[in-house]
Amino acid sequence: MPGLPGARIELRGRDDGQRIAAVPNGIVIVRAAALPAIVLLALLAAPRTAGAQPMPGKIARVGVLGDVPAFLDDAFRQGLRELGYVEGQNIAIEHRAAAFQYDRLPALAVDLVRQKVDVIVAASPPATEAARRATRTIPIVFVVSGDPVAEGFVASLARPGGNLTGLATISPELAGKQLEMLKAVAPKVSRVAVLQNPDQQSHVRTVREAEGAARALGMQLHVVRARTPSEIDAAFVMMQSQGADGVLVLRDALFREQRARIVALAARRRLPAVYGLREQAEAGGLMAYGASVPQLFRRAATYVDKILKGTRPADLPVEQPTRFELVINLKTANALGLTIPASLLGQADQIIQ
Repeated sequence: MPGLPGARIELRGRDDGQRIAAVPNGIVIVRAAALPAIVLLALLAAPRTAGAQPMPGKIARVGVLGDVPAFLDDAFRQGLRELGYVEGQNIAIEHRAAAFQYDRLPALAVDLVRQKVDVIVAASPPATEAARRATRTIPIVFVVSGDPVAEGFVASLARPGGNLTGLATISPELAGKQLEMLKAVAPKVSRVAVLQNPDQQSHVRTVREAEGAARALGMQLHVVRARTPSEIDAAFVMMQSQGADGVLVLRDALFREQRARIVALAARRRLPAVYGLREQAEAGGLMAYGASVPQLFRRAATYVDKILKGTRPADLPVEQPTRFELVINLKTANALGLTIPASLLGQADQIIQ
């Protein structure tokens, strides 16, 4: 059987002397000529392995659109390898990165369409929007989408209905939960600056959802925007002028890439900050709470696999994270003179000493 080395399949006819044997190397051994033709044809047509076989002899081409750091690219490739894909043998990956300049994404998406890739993997909401505008026929798998229904990417999570599907990080309570954690660690925080990338339309909804939670916690939110590294510097100057005493950094590819800069700017002003990505806390941020993005990229490989094997994106439900991870940096907390409540430490998936 597929996946069982040395397994042997044997069918018998009415007469025990009439039989046919199939072995995993694809060789069919006929023991008698009287076997019904339909059985023989079925055996010959059956797949020889359970591995990835989008089409015999064809190398599937997957386009990856957006800025994907090495550790996320590795997670995606690992997912493909686990499904039987080997680069250069049955799959090829075409990367198109925008260097965090989202206005370049539309042209890059068009280029992938011209290359006639079989599937496009969109690494961010702006990349998904660019791919959606570039093609209505090539399947698109989005990896990080806040709310794909609100963003207009799919008709519903259960039945996407078009050429897009993928993985969403939708959680209306996420920003509120991050603010609750910030308040628990720094009870005196009352004016929170929200660092937002204006090119991320999903950030607008996130801020709106966070405002209700902020009011309940006795906090005021002040949005500051940055789409380039230099604008990040200016954003922190603005935070200081507005009297911010805490920061919420929304999830964004640029903010992930510039995490060392953001962490240093917050530390210089002694601002406790909560982030959405594990690697930001690992870089020195106070704490991070959100979905595991590497796991999302690894799961994206399963969507690519199903699409290459013939499943329509319209019939693949959007997957949502079932678990969020909390990372707390005790070294940063100590530097800020903050005490992490034992209840919060007990929830942490990782504690950095």
